[in-house]
Amino acid sequence: MKLHRVLALSLALVTVSSVHAAEYVTEILSETEDHTAGKASGGVTGLMFGAIGGPIGAVLGAGVGMLVGHFTQDGTNTHDRAYVIRTPEGKEKTVRSPKYEFAVGEKVQYRRKRLYPISQEVAKVDAIQTQKAMP
Repeated sequence: MKLHRVLALSLALVTVSSVHAAEYVTEILSETEDHTAGKASGGVTGLMFGAIGGPIGAVLGAGVGMLVGHFTQDGTNTHDRAYVIRTPEGKEKTVRSPKYEFAVGEKVQYRRKRLYPISQEVAKVDAIQTQKAMP
């Protein structure tokens, strides 16, 4: 009896691990700024300085550090790229793209929370399936 449970659990774990993240072809709606790096570094620095004042100081320091990091990155114009895309459900979503640069209206592939360029063949197949004309 225990062997069946172990086999069922093993099969369930193997099946769950083979599920992949969402992957689909979409187009860039607009470009926006990403301040994640500034917020993260400012938040950690503020946490360390605020920890001198105790737990409440650490929380307040982290919050102030995030704001300072965001505005410092914005003021020095060192922000990263992010793009607004449309999901298959019709919702708009902002996605970071640290490696690749795209133009508005360009077809891209969304995979594992990142955008990747696609070949023209994939774009043509997608256009045929969705009955849209290629740009």
